[in-house]
Amino acid sequence: MTAHPQLPRRSAEEQARLESHLQDLFEHRICFHELVGFKVASLEPLSAALSFEMRPDLIGNYLYGRLHGGVISAALDATAGLAIMAAIAEKFAHESADQVAHRFAKVGTIDLRTDFLRQGIGKKFTATGRVNRLGGRIASVQMTLENETGLLIATGGASYVIS
Repeated sequence: MTAHPQLPRRSAEEQARLESHLQDLFEHRICFHELVGFKVASLEPLSAALSFEMRPDLIGNYLYGRLHGGVISAALDATAGLAIMAAIAEKFAHESADQVAHRFAKVGTIDLRTDFLRQGIGKKFTATGRVNRLGGRIASVQMTLENETGLLIATGGASYVIS
């Protein structure tokens, strides 16, 4: 069996262009993300993350000021999508920003599970995603959501179509 030659990585300039495109896509072009206030915290392929601030319009329990469960699920889903995008960008590191960005349009949620572990109390939340498997057609991701003190609020697992 012959080894394939190592393909060259995209240039630092092209990588910066890709990261800028991904951040713009994630924070502004997906209008729901902008509405909730999701911000890219990390584009690391092994630990992509988003963050968002608590606001009165994200409260689900008005008596206790807890984060709405739908926002928690949406944050985990969005984080998984971000993690997949970062993993795709790494897997196809030899492609240009435009080529990789075209691949992002094919990502879609198949299955999402959210485990609510604690009340969504906090001032700032960070969700992190780790891709367990990035196949040719399907990706599997594990996610966590923590508040600013590092308290684990929720975990999740999901599957996505990527082609």
